[in-house]
Amino acid sequence: MGRYYAIVEIVDDSRVKIADGDLRRIKRAKLKNVKHIGSTGETLEKISAKLKGGAQVFDAELFSALRKYNEKSL
Repeated sequence: MGRYYAIVEIVDDSRVKIADGDLRRIKRAKLKNVKHIGSTGETLEKISAKLKGGAQVFDAELFSALRKYNEKSL
């Protein structure tokens, strides 16, 4: 298992953009087919609220929110 990422944008029914705030920054979010990613079933509430509200999410915030998941995978 690799790193954990967060979906930062839903492009269409079959594609999303993912980022982790560290190696993959929000400005350079990777386009992925939803068939090729897995889900933890959890939501990063603070990040989700900011994205839905149209507020800017900083890479450091995203990295910090994903830290507990990425530490588990090491």
